[in-house]
Amino acid sequence: MIRIEQVPPTDLHLRTLIQALDKDLQQRYDEENIYTIDLDHPDAFHTTFMVAYIDDTPVGCGAIRPLDTDSVELKRFFVDSTYRRQGIAGNMLQALEQKAIEQGGHFVRLETGAEQFEATAFYERNGYYRIPVFADYEDDGISLCYEKKLDLDK
Repeated sequence: MIRIEQVPPTDLHLRTLIQALDKDLQQRYDEENIYTIDLDHPDAFHTTFMVAYIDDTPVGCGAIRPLDTDSVELKRFFVDSTYRRQGIAGNMLQALEQKAIEQGGHFVRLETGAEQFEATAFYERNGYYRIPVFADYEDDGISLCYEKKLDLDK
């Protein structure tokens, strides 16, 4: 049974999952190509974080942060490799998209690295389409950016 909960940036399960994500990214990319988040910075409290659980085991995380008046950015999206291909990422993405709608968002944007083939395939399967590189990613030669227009009737 998959359970998804909104958590504060101080949540220990969230922090452990983000550490696992960072470790995975460090195996794929140079340090300057990894975009982390400072969970102790006051701005982190303007970001909506979610953790996915199977029973009581934290297995995935994700977040959205406001970009502008009608867009949010999907951040720190990760499912532990042991638990992939069980529908966790899809459920978590739906929960984050619903939260974006509740917050007045019309679009979700995201950045992923060119070496994350499984991520790009996942996002494309879920209705995301490539867009020009935006914001902090413009000078990063390996960033791929995506966007999805949210169905506000949900």
